[in-house]
Amino acid sequence: MSRAVAPTPSITMARVRSLAFIGMDTPEVEVQVQISPGLPAFTVVGLPDKAVGESRERVRAALSALGLALPPRRVTVNLAPADLTKEGSHFDLPIALGLLIVMGIVPADFVEGQIVLGELALDGSIQPVAGVLVAAIAAAAKGRGLICPAGSAGEAAWLASEIAILAPPTLLALIDHARGLQVLAPPEPRPIEDPPLLADLKEVKGQETAKRALEVAAAGGHNLLMIGPPGAGKSMLASRLVGILPPLDPAEMLEVGMIHSLGGRLVDGRLSRRRPFRAPHHSASMAAMVGGGPHARPGEVSLAHRGVLFMDELPEFQRPVLEALRQPLETGQIQVARANAHITWPARFQLVAAMNPCRCGHFDDPALACPRAPRCAADYQARLSGPLLDRIDLVIEVPAVRPSDLELPPPAEGSAEVAARVAAARALQAARFEALGRPELKLNAEAEGAVLDAIAPLDAAGRALLARATEAFRLSARSWHRILRVARTIADLDGSETIRKAHLAEALAYRRRPVRTH
Repeated sequence: MSRAVAPTPSITMARVRSLAFIGMDTPEVEVQVQISPGLPAFTVVGLPDKAVGESRERVRAALSALGLALPPRRVTVNLAPADLTKEGSHFDLPIALGLLIVMGIVPADFVEGQIVLGELALDGSIQPVAGVLVAAIAAAAKGRGLICPAGSAGEAAWLASEIAILAPPTLLALIDHARGLQVLAPPEPRPIEDPPLLADLKEVKGQETAKRALEVAAAGGHNLLMIGPPGAGKSMLASRLVGILPPLDPAEMLEVGMIHSLGGRLVDGRLSRRRPFRAPHHSASMAAMVGGGPHARPGEVSLAHRGVLFMDELPEFQRPVLEALRQPLETGQIQVARANAHITWPARFQLVAAMNPCRCGHFDDPALACPRAPRCAADYQARLSGPLLDRIDLVIEVPAVRPSDLELPPPAEGSAEVAARVAAARALQAARFEALGRPELKLNAEAEGAVLDAIAPLDAAGRALLARATEAFRLSARSWHRILRVARTIADLDGSETIRKAHLAEALAYRRRPVRTH
């Protein structure tokens, strides 16, 4: 039950700092609140979107729930800088605090050095908002404190050792804290979430070639495409990739947490060591995949950052969506151009895709194939452009599982054993990049230019083999470099410092082959 607080005359204008979210950038917004003579009105200016414009009704109702009424004068709220579009409901709390300061309820120095964000409910409670972890990091970089909703305190608490954080559950609790009537306890970070591993490679019978390709892909961070008939186990294999990847390190965990915070996907502010695994449906729109939309949020390619993006039935995705993957696969980030801003999100994901060889899926079985075979296979696979396939390091055929394989006992080696080899290979890569003075690189898939030449030298026999393969398969320069990266990873799994001919031959075997027509 709320209690009324009597306002006293005070200053005519207040300034409260908040933030705008433009991709991963957080420009500071000064919320200026002024009460001036004139007919009663409540105006919000400074390029607010609809959610910000509606804040005046939420603020009015929240104050009314505390027994407070706006003075019968003109209230003007300016969000500066005025040429920056303001989006989201998190401006409710700074607007309310600015009004409380002008009305004399809250001391003006209470918000000095603070970043404020939060959404108000009609009863005066403060609702969680997206992006609090990013806001806390921005506040720490600026040397400021943070006032945020109690429901988002778990996110902000990861920076509690660096900045002062207030996380009130209601507007009344915040007023009482500002007036010295109660003290809000600082929030504590939630335990790091480590979900149990439910899918194990021991459950996959047969498909030894596919398991090997999965291990190579995991060890070097390479993109993988599996082609096979329905029921061959492509989705089953893909879902087990996360189980053989090493956990996120603290820096990666915070980086992934920031993206999920902006997407409003951090539950109770809990960070996880498990790498993301995103599996969008093939009907996903462009905005859902790469981000953007009316209120720009990160898309699937960014939510899969430092993890796996699994695209089942790859040719069924819209052509523009598939072509939009080319930029993040090459650069590790996605740029979305809007009329008023260019937004950049990180998107260093590992693409794992699966597809049938043709629309009916039974191209290799004459008894089940449709009458249009083999033409249907060529048409179906032609939905994937050459430049996109050029960015996929490993392309393998996954044959149908034989009944004799299903009758076999589970394999002795599971995800734990494969994960140990993957972790050892990744440790070799990290140490190699460190020795080269490039500690920001972690995986062979990220190496290019002079770094790739340094980590993947070939002897005369290897160069001759690669040159012959390039001529025979008409490989591009990009394919040449990707084959070198895969060969380097295979050598790392083998514990070899040099790339031998066998490593290069295996890497070449994973390149895309033309569709068979007979």
